[in-house]
Amino acid sequence: MSNVLFVCLQNAGRSQMSQSLFERAADGAHEGRSAGTTPADHVHPEVVEVMGELGIDLRDRTPQLLTRETAEWADVVVTMGCGDACPFVPAVRYIDWELQDPSGQDVDRVRRTRDEIDRRVRALLDELDA
Repeated sequence: MSNVLFVCLQNAGRSQMSQSLFERAADGAHEGRSAGTTPADHVHPEVVEVMGELGIDLRDRTPQLLTRETAEWADVVVTMGCGDACPFVPAVRYIDWELQDPSGQDVDRVRRTRDEIDRRVRALLDELDA
């Protein structure tokens, strides 16, 4: 079992979508968490909407602050736009996914980001299961 941490700035969009898609696809074989360097008050409404289309309810999720302890928990940290604000932990694998921030984007664009995240999550799971 691998622990995967998904990190973006506000933990209100990309990282929330990544965690929930990862958890669903991993089906208990791996654990996922998400955090942000400057957490928002809530998950972006456009993200809640497009994830709801897949039967994933993010309405009650609360963005979390990225801490060193959270990063140390992870075997893999997937960063999405947090840059130098992400703590470096030796022996942890880091992957950077360049993805557009869905905040304020139209629903079609957020769907495309969601679908790209889903593709990347499945590829990551294939690597972890190999």
